[in-house]
Amino acid sequence: MNPDAKRITGEPAMAILFEDNHLLGVEKPVNIPTQEDASGDPDLLNLLKNDLKERYQKPGNVFLGLVHRLDRPVGGAMIFAKTSKAASRLAEAVRSRNFSKTYVAVVHGIPPQRQGSLTDTLLKDERTNTVSVVPKGTPGGKEARLEYKVLGTSAKDQLSLVQVELHTGRPHQIRVQMSQIGCPLYGDQKYGTTYNKPGQQIALWSLYVGFPHPITKDQVDLVSLPPHIHPWSLWEEGVYGRLAALVKSGGHGLEN
Repeated sequence: MNPDAKRITGEPAMAILFEDNHLLGVEKPVNIPTQEDASGDPDLLNLLKNDLKERYQKPGNVFLGLVHRLDRPVGGAMIFAKTSKAASRLAEAVRSRNFSKTYVAVVHGIPPQRQGSLTDTLLKDERTNTVSVVPKGTPGGKEARLEYKVLGTSAKDQLSLVQVELHTGRPHQIRVQMSQIGCPLYGDQKYGTTYNKPGQQIALWSLYVGFPHPITKDQVDLVSLPPHIHPWSLWEEGVYGRLAALVKSGGHGLEN
């Protein structure tokens, strides 16, 4: 990402990708929960609320609406709403699929097709916080749909770089669906235990989030490139920049 981008100081420091009176877009650091959970660890939502309170010297509670989520080990672009009106309108944009999200992931092996779409029924076990693929019609199961495209492969490492577009937003969706086709994500300790070693960081990144501004209707584009460390560094940084530019221009790279 742009090294000159404005940053939120403190621990952890994070880049501000977009901010006005209605919205706050940031680059979520890895290994921080999006919102408060049973771990009791500092969460992104409250960290950002505290930052807004300090930066703008706001008395009392600060409103910040959670529009979408990223799993704890996942980093990248996220948008939050600073007003209830913006939160309501962004929630409607998500429901009406007028809210685009593009992810990049490094997976083990090579997907059976270089480009494809996956549709599964997923069921979440709240007790274990795990998700599994179940037969269609299973009580509590929800349909999950995504498209993917292989952007590159590393034969030596037996890894592939894939672009993923979500059409539904189910918990752990990318991780579960890619594992289901025999290509679990690099570093995923929940859905790729036979492939990954303890301590490896999951290679899933929110590259792009785009939507019409809830108030002005202007297009808002958030871009966050993954860190240039293994396994992301197996591919040149230009791969991520070109993909981000493509999706910003209205293309998705999934048509050819």
